[in-house]
Amino acid sequence: MRSVRRAKGAVTVAVATAACHALMTAGYAWARGKAATDEATMFAGAFEWLVTTAASWALMPLLLGAGMRVLREHGNTALMVGGGLIWAVLSLAFADEIDRPGGFMPLPALAVWVLAGTGLAGAGAGRRRGRPPGPTAR
Repeated sequence: MRSVRRAKGAVTVAVATAACHALMTAGYAWARGKAATDEATMFAGAFEWLVTTAASWALMPLLLGAGMRVLREHGNTALMVGGGLIWAVLSLAFADEIDRPGGFMPLPALAVWVLAGTGLAGAGAGRRRGRPPGPTAR
């Protein structure tokens, strides 16, 4: 049932996105605070910004894979790899919006991301339970 798998994928993508977005919001606030306290230093807060961005990029595929496994879905490579790459591009494209105090990624972009992740979740092969298909050699 691909529709059930896609629904599970949509839930997983939404939860993983909320977690990574919260991580980026908190991390970018940390970077802004570091830059504000150390104004005389060039690139103050850049290390914190890079760590936050890299952590978000590393966390997204892990959350997508773990979320689908918790929901008992297998064959999630397309979602993990494709979703991680799409998230990296999307989060970098809207980093300035997230980096503002109280900022967030635009809702249309988030909606497109959830739809893309749902499609990737449905593309997974999954695993059949029971006997393998076709005749078996004895």
